[in-house]
Amino acid sequence: MLTLSDCIDFSDLTEEEVLAIAECEHIPIVTALEEGECLVHTKHGRKQLAVMIKGQAEMCERMGNTVHAEQLNRVYDTFIKRFDKVKT
Repeated sequence: MLTLSDCIDFSDLTEEEVLAIAECEHIPIVTALEEGECLVHTKHGRKQLAVMIKGQAEMCERMGNTVHAEQLNRVYDTFIKRFDKVKT
């Protein structure tokens, strides 16, 4: 039997990226993993993911949740470094 951790390991996303997608889209983690895995394989999809993560960080910042915003910004920065030229 595969665990969620196994599925994330088989994807081209990190756990933090999957959690950010789930948070932004208000969907379950498994669904976020599926959506993210589909998007990460095209340039346009990677740009969508970058915008999604950055947008969630900005929303947290506006709401005063600076600790979580900083964490999401780190996720964004790591994503950008892995998939060069995705910047929003």
